[in-house]
Amino acid sequence: MYGSRGGMYGSGGVSDGYEVGSKRRRMMDSNPYFAVGSSGGYNPYDHTGGYPPAAFPVVRLRGLPFNCTDVDIFKFFTGLEIVDLLLVNKGGKFSGDAFVVFSRPIQADLAVQKNRQNMGRRYVEVFKCKKQEYYYAVAAELGYEGGYYDYDYRGSPPSSRSKKVRDKDRMEYTEILKLRGLPFNVVKADIVEFFKGYNVADDKVHIACRPDGKVTGEAYVTFESVEVAKQAMSKDRYMIGSRYVELFPSTPDEARRAESRSRQ
Repeated sequence: MYGSRGGMYGSGGVSDGYEVGSKRRRMMDSNPYFAVGSSGGYNPYDHTGGYPPAAFPVVRLRGLPFNCTDVDIFKFFTGLEIVDLLLVNKGGKFSGDAFVVFSRPIQADLAVQKNRQNMGRRYVEVFKCKKQEYYYAVAAELGYEGGYYDYDYRGSPPSSRSKKVRDKDRMEYTEILKLRGLPFNVVKADIVEFFKGYNVADDKVHIACRPDGKVTGEAYVTFESVEVAKQAMSKDRYMIGSRYVELFPSTPDEARRAESRSRQ
């Protein structure tokens, strides 16, 4: 999934490398996809005071430059708190559309004021959309057959092996795996515990960070061998905290680039 576009982040995080992948922490109401924190953020079940629930704080962008990255979108919405970002692919290519989820409905209201402002030489449409559109786009990016994943489902993601999951089996492996969708308060000990039984040392875990020190939701883990890395792929889409984590084969070069960007 690296090399394709699509991304997710929270509290101003971005992808580890200005290379955008096809999924980030998907923020859905009751299942692993969506769990915006309780510190004043969006809460779909907060019906206190007899008021209807707040609108889901998502906007859609259309007409983005085809070389657009998640970093460009974070800059476009400077000052707003993004908790999730998805760059939409069609036929394996970036479509020019994106979904952005904010921490509060008021932030989404502010975001639409950017409608028809320029990103590079192109003006970008910014408009409200339904949360179901966002969920559908997430499911399509994750490769769930049939497209739409039931967002009321309270267990783990579907166990049927989608095309994208099967494709991972055919990828070339090294001793390094890339983790995506990590909680933004993750620490190395959490990842070591996640891979308990695979002899992962603390110094073999690199949590990717932005230049400002904020984590991106991604990490690289070096295992003892290629075979052990393949075995560790059995943890793909298991949970760390309230998030399920995707695993991908990576390379030493990709891991070095991510570590270098973290130090910039």
